[in-house]
Amino acid sequence: MKLTLRIWRQAGPDSAGVMTRYEVTGISPDMSFLEMLDHLNEELILSGDEPVAFDHDCREGICGACGMVINGQAHGPERTTTCQLHMRHFQDGDTVDVEPWRASAFPVVKDLVVDRSAFDRVIGAGGYVSVPTGAAPEAHATPVPKPVADLAFEHAECIGCGACVAACPNGSAMLFTAAKVVHLNVLPQGAPERESRVLDMVGAMDDQSFGGCTNTGECATACPKGIPLSSIATMNREYLRATLKGGARRG
Repeated sequence: MKLTLRIWRQAGPDSAGVMTRYEVTGISPDMSFLEMLDHLNEELILSGDEPVAFDHDCREGICGACGMVINGQAHGPERTTTCQLHMRHFQDGDTVDVEPWRASAFPVVKDLVVDRSAFDRVIGAGGYVSVPTGAAPEAHATPVPKPVADLAFEHAECIGCGACVAACPNGSAMLFTAAKVVHLNVLPQGAPERESRVLDMVGAMDDQSFGGCTNTGECATACPKGIPLSSIATMNREYLRATLKGGARRG
């Protein structure tokens, strides 16, 4: 396969960026999108040019590091992570635009790499449960009904890739924050911080320059793990409950 790539190149956070054109040949349909970028970078290095910087780690669709916008879609044309997107989803001769996540809360570090530490600060505000001192409790000491466990597991699948923010026209992080809040708030182990958690995490989200949610639903459409849009409504109910109970934000 041969593709024309138009890739966002930006030397650093304070530099101006530009879409740069590359002609890439010798692409196998079985390559992942990241392997195709590796192939491009090998050619750039051999020619003495600067390789394209992009985030990656596990390359197994688990870590969520491989975020980029491909032809205007977060992670590309398939509902999966970029590392699991294969070149057979493109046609020989296609022109493909590759850009970083576009959100004020995710400043560009270099090329396709963005700083997603805003997510870390949201989780740090309340994404934990109380841990008593002493030996670890027996796994079955706190019974959890299966529907509750299933709901928690569904939301625990969020990998924090940022596709929801990149896909949202407002740059909102509501789906990400909701996944983390609901995952812990529905479990009995999360009960001690139930009110403070939602108040603190939503407050931290607002502090990180994410946009407001207008329920366009693009976040859930782009999410590679299928976090449901209904989780936002669940978090809103949790927030209302905490407010009515007189909860106060700690931060």
